[in-house]
Amino acid sequence: MFGLGLVWMNYHSRNARIAVTDSKIEVAAGDRPSFWLSMTPLLIVIVMNFILSQYVIPNWNAEFLADKKFGGIELKAVKGLWAIILSLVVSIIFILLTLRKYNKNTVNSVNEGTMGSLLPIFNTSSEVGYGAVIASLASFTVLKEAVMNISPSNPLISEAVAINALAGITGSASGGMSIGLEVLGAKYLEMAQQMNISPELLHRVAALSSGGFDTLPHNGAVISLLAICGLTHKESYLDIFMTAVAIPVVSTTVVIILGTMFGSF
Repeated sequence: MFGLGLVWMNYHSRNARIAVTDSKIEVAAGDRPSFWLSMTPLLIVIVMNFILSQYVIPNWNAEFLADKKFGGIELKAVKGLWAIILSLVVSIIFILLTLRKYNKNTVNSVNEGTMGSLLPIFNTSSEVGYGAVIASLASFTVLKEAVMNISPSNPLISEAVAINALAGITGSASGGMSIGLEVLGAKYLEMAQQMNISPELLHRVAALSSGGFDTLPHNGAVISLLAICGLTHKESYLDIFMTAVAIPVVSTTVVIILGTMFGSF
C-alpha cells in the first residue's frame, strides 16, 4: 500500500501544474515554531497514550465501573478511550503554554478547533450508528448468509467482502470491522479453525479489509478533509479513491492469495 500510494502520488505530482495565486496566511520565517517543537504535541499523544493504557490506567481502582449506573463494564473496556482523551488534554495544555507566542488569539483558535471538530464527530458517529441499525435489521440476516456463502472453502475471501461492504455502508473502517467481527467473527473463526487457517491471518485480513471501501465519497473523514482544504469531490476524489480504496483492495487481495498459499506470515 505504501509503495503503490507513493507511486501514484509522485506520478500525479510530476504531471500537476499548480499555480498559487494568493495566500490567505502570511507568516514570517522567524515567527514559525521549529520542526521538533511542532512535532512535540503529536509525540506527547503517542507516548502518553501508550504509557497510560499499558502501565497507569490498568493499576487504577475502578471497581465502581461494575455498577449499573456506570455501565456495568470492566476497566479494560474503557482504558483505551480514557488514555487517548487524557493524552489529548495534556497535549492541548502543552500547546497553550509553550506555543502561545506563535498564536496571537488563543481564544479564537480554541473556538475554531472546537467548532471544526463537530463535523467529523457527527459525520462518523451518524454513519456508524446507521451501520449498526442496518446490522440489526432482519434483512441483514439474508445479506449475512449470502456473504458467508461467497466462498465456503475460503473464509478469508468471504470475510474480506463482508467487512469491506460493512465499512462502505458505515463509512468507517472501525465501524465496519467492529460490526463485522461482532456479528460474523465467531463464525469466521470456527470456519478458519476447521480449515487450519491461523486466527492471526484472519485478523490481518479483517484489518486490511476495513481500510478499503470505508473511504467512499460519503466517508466523514473525506468530507471533512475536502472542506478543510477548500476542494470538491470532483477535484480531488480520484486521488483519494486510488490511494485509500483501490490500492488497499489490491493489497488485501495479495495478502489473501499469499495467505491461502503459504499460511500466516
